[in-house]
Amino acid sequence: MVKRKGASNSEEGWNYEAKVIEIEGIIAGIEAGELELEEVFDQFAKAVEYLRQCESFLQQRQQQVDLLIETLSDE
Repeated sequence: MVKRKGASNSEEGWNYEAKVIEIEGIIAGIEAGELELEEVFDQFAKAVEYLRQCESFLQQRQQQVDLLIETLSDE
């Protein structure tokens, strides 16, 4: 399990897989059509924020991988 130390995901225990599950749950709730319109917008905004956090996490990990590959190439 990878924990991130960074700006938007700095909370202790932040977990990529858990956020993806939360996003999927939000989407399922919206698709079910049982939420009030205001709640749909609130849930959608939450999902977008979680997606941004996940994207940031993946971008940072990609940069780390690129750096590691670069150091291997330099040897």
